[in-house]
Amino acid sequence: MSVRLLASAAALALSAGAAMADYSLTILHTNDFHARFEPISKYDSGCSSEDNAEGKCFGGSARLVTAVEEARARAGNSILVDGGDQFQGTLFYTYYKGKLAAEMMNKMGYDAMTVGNHEFDDGPEVLAGFMDAVDFPVLMSNADVSGEPLLADILMKSTTIEVGGEMIGLIGLTPEDTDELASPGDNITFSDPSEAVQGEVDKLTAEGVNKIIVLSHSGYGVDQTVAANTTGVDVIVGGHSNTYLSNADDGAEGPYPTMVGDTAIVSAYAYGKFLGELNVTFDDDGKIVSAEGEPIVMDGGVAEDDATVARIAEAAAPLEEIRNKVVAEAAEEIVGARDVCRAMECGMGNLIADAMLERVADQGVEIAIANSGGIRASIDAGEVTMGEVLTVLPFQNTLSTFQVTGATFVEALENGVSQIEEGAGRFPQVAGVTFTVDPSAEPGSRISDVMVGGAPIEADKVYGVVSNNYVRNGGDGYAMFKDAMNAYDFGPDLADVTAEYIAENAPYTPYTDGRITLK
Repeated sequence: MSVRLLASAAALALSAGAAMADYSLTILHTNDFHARFEPISKYDSGCSSEDNAEGKCFGGSARLVTAVEEARARAGNSILVDGGDQFQGTLFYTYYKGKLAAEMMNKMGYDAMTVGNHEFDDGPEVLAGFMDAVDFPVLMSNADVSGEPLLADILMKSTTIEVGGEMIGLIGLTPEDTDELASPGDNITFSDPSEAVQGEVDKLTAEGVNKIIVLSHSGYGVDQTVAANTTGVDVIVGGHSNTYLSNADDGAEGPYPTMVGDTAIVSAYAYGKFLGELNVTFDDDGKIVSAEGEPIVMDGGVAEDDATVARIAEAAAPLEEIRNKVVAEAAEEIVGARDVCRAMECGMGNLIADAMLERVADQGVEIAIANSGGIRASIDAGEVTMGEVLTVLPFQNTLSTFQVTGATFVEALENGVSQIEEGAGRFPQVAGVTFTVDPSAEPGSRISDVMVGGAPIEADKVYGVVSNNYVRNGGDGYAMFKDAMNAYDFGPDLADVTAEYIAENAPYTPYTDGRITLK
């Protein structure tokens, strides 16, 4: 090469280096998809093909395929990541476990995801199978999996990927109480999120990585705490609390992104209803110069990818007979919305608790208690199919009967309302009992006026209780039920019990009757 050409090449390299001082990255993200491969209604439940054709539905894998492709086309450098809980929520998961999720995520070209608590619903085995099937890393920093042979060598705390010539550090985060929320087994221990993240940030920074993204299935509140308690985290992609952040919607829980110090926090609700799109510009030191964007709603205006529509239809074929069976009729919408049922008495909670108590009342059971985290959707008015019931109650939980003292049951209620401000799934829906909650009081002293069958609860008296096997075995913090007397965890499936109860009372009219009073 001539001296002249060498000089020209050097000049070009210098000018390119100057131009590249600022690095832009588009972060596309989803969270809490919960096996919603098909479009959903405004109630986050199933949506008919007729309504979908009329543009009344949202989400579905076929829309996400299109939206991701379009977003990548308008971006320069981009990544696609997920904030956890791809598993559980519809018959697709019941039938395929993680296989269809792996197929769809591979098709869309995800770069990474974190482990959500529901990824452990069927133990480490199903998660390990999912990880074997996907083409991207699955991450979880705040857990020790070294004692779990199925995950010890494959589940990483963090990783790096190269995008446009720059190394991006990715760290996974899952709920610290996953052992209460799911079934990770006895070989995995979970730890403080801030400490775990800082440990991985320090490791990545020592390797020269200065652009770090945390994929956090820990909830909006924990994400803000982690951002405040750590240094070096640029972006947190959230999940778990189904938080909708937006700059355009007054109903959003906060701005998109929510800035805590130098850290940008984003979250895109749930169920594939939105594709998050955050455009970040970093300076040469990896500091954020700007971070802006907005979740894109996956409504009827987003075209469905034909090949994906066909594939999901093919996958749905074995499920049709189960879910199209009409089991009852609802006189009006049965409200199972997350923000309602995790904060107060709700129509779906009463239905489920009443159905449980009715089924076992002849066994001397007086009280029913259900965790609102087990309620996953509403049901609209009209015909009720088994598919709709299974969307509300997808976990294949069984009825559990047991006995506890009045004092233990009050302790359980205190646990149920202990995280009401966080919208935690432990909030109790009940039958056969009434009580008052003071959300402004300290956790552990929020419950009063507990009545069973119209009489004040007696601390030393033994009461018969029905719940689901998840709660009875300590799920959602109900550890006080683990040592209950005369426990039997192998009753009928909760979805079947609920469907039969609606059928017996059809057309079922949902109601609330003041069994839970908020001060």
